[in-house]
Amino acid sequence: MRVFVTGASGWIGSAVLPELIAAGHDVLGLARSDASAAAVTAAGAEVHRGSLDDLDSLRTGAAAADAVIHLAFKHDFTDYAGAGRTERAAVTAIGDTLAGSGRPFLFASGVALLTPGRVATEHDPNPMRGPEAPRGGAENLAFEYTDRDVRTVSLRFAPTVHGPGDHGFVAELVRIAKEHGVSAYAGDGTNRWPAVHRSDAAALVRLALEASPGSIVHAVAEEGVPALDIATAIGQGLGLPVTSATPDHFGWLGPFFAADIPASSALTQKQLGWTPTHPTLLEDLAAGHYFTAR
Repeated sequence: MRVFVTGASGWIGSAVLPELIAAGHDVLGLARSDASAAAVTAAGAEVHRGSLDDLDSLRTGAAAADAVIHLAFKHDFTDYAGAGRTERAAVTAIGDTLAGSGRPFLFASGVALLTPGRVATEHDPNPMRGPEAPRGGAENLAFEYTDRDVRTVSLRFAPTVHGPGDHGFVAELVRIAKEHGVSAYAGDGTNRWPAVHRSDAAALVRLALEASPGSIVHAVAEEGVPALDIATAIGQGLGLPVTSATPDHFGWLGPFFAADIPASSALTQKQLGWTPTHPTLLEDLAAGHYFTAR
């Protein structure tokens, strides 16, 4: 299968590319810069130059493929509404290109804030609708294309996709702990964060592509790691005291890290035969690479 992948050189995409290629797929990877193009080439994929802002590049990439895996997203929390508008435009461009073809359209979404305080499952609808919603309400927008003969698959990733080289939420928590001289959690620390190892997530993306169930899959290996346990592991790794703090302590990350957002992947594992096998979040923290990385 010829697969067009956006975010091909990103944190998740760079793990998905070798997974797809090893399974015999022909990959066309979107690359915005020369560095991204070099990374895509090194992975054994073909380069397609363009960006999320270049909608024509998304249309031509999608038109040239048997399937699309859309993993790119502007993680700009200083202009999150703008990032949502970009995402909505990208989903529209890809969806319109695939309409009437029966081809798979897999796209990155998330389990965060679906059902705060309760374990989210694949049956839970996404409450974020419309262009002003987080991520531009892109998941519900994408599913509108199922009525236009597109096999839409939402890849709902855990908020923490961890592993060596991670520069996401957990790396930010480590940075904040270094800055303040304490490793903190919000409230009593019982709120839960789902997590998945990057390599397990990449394997799931390939399985979801090959099955193309036309539904929702949860890239979640751990239903919910207590924030206190995360803060304790960071404190041990940095040799810092562990304490409770208000959400403001974490800056823009505060509302997320203070939320109780557990999620299950039981249905995904049963449907696709996916079994996470890589280290847990706490095992990755204990390995030390989060504390030695630049």
